[in-house]
Amino acid sequence: MTSITTHVLDTSIGKPAAEILVQLFRIDGDQPILIGASATDQDGRAQEIGTEWELLRGRYRLHFEVASYFSAQGKKTFYPDISIDFIIDDVHCHYHIPLLLSPFGYSTYRGS
Repeated sequence: MTSITTHVLDTSIGKPAAEILVQLFRIDGDQPILIGASATDQDGRAQEIGTEWELLRGRYRLHFEVASYFSAQGKKTFYPDISIDFIIDDVHCHYHIPLLLSPFGYSTYRGS
């Protein structure tokens, strides 16, 4: 069965980013359909977000609401929300999509 996990690291402080709302959407045409949501834990992980639903082949989106995370630290951010679109082409694989985050930049990659 396919599963989706994520891990958010705040590279500006070198630590995991906790309490970030992460939403998982399936993209049907141009329409995003919410299929799950979770907040990152103290280790910056939202592992359950894509494990309770049957995921099909197609396009998906992880949406991270980061403005409140930075606001709680008394920091401004240039990116209040970050969306990562990706494609599931093998329904028997695990998909790990980490987010490396700072107030003025971010990067991502397909993890393992």
